[in-house]
Amino acid sequence: MPLRLEIKRKFSALSDRVKSIDVHPTEPWVLTSMFNGHVMIWDYNTQQLVKDFELHDLPVRAAKFIVRKQWIVCGSDDLMLRVYNYNTMEKVHAWEAHQDYIRSIEVHPTLPYVLSSSDDMVINLWDWDKNWRCCMTFEGHSHYVMQIALNPKDGNMFA
Repeated sequence: MPLRLEIKRKFSALSDRVKSIDVHPTEPWVLTSMFNGHVMIWDYNTQQLVKDFELHDLPVRAAKFIVRKQWIVCGSDDLMLRVYNYNTMEKVHAWEAHQDYIRSIEVHPTLPYVLSSSDDMVINLWDWDKNWRCCMTFEGHSHYVMQIALNPKDGNMFA
């Protein structure tokens, strides 16, 4: 029997190309990263824009909420990872994280870690408690690393 989903609410907004989406676990917010260099927080109940972070004019290909710190982390084509407080919109930290476009970001559910992957064929593990130091680099990929995901049953494993 095919899966049937009932659409409860349709969200529609004019946009440049959306590169990534994340959903806040407690607020009615959707985080979108855009090809035009913006990162936006939308309220999916009201369909209104809550915040608009203009990072630069290059694509932002990945963005995630770090809820326990009230941050967002964003990765873009200028090779930078940037962290912002999503309440005050203040920049928390920014650094060159990769040698090529950043494609994917994952936030560890309990530890102070962020994983980032890139077209440089590398995955980096960052520790925000250590001033965003790169604690580990995973090399050996034969092509771009377009996506990463943490195992929801084991936070020590990712693919």
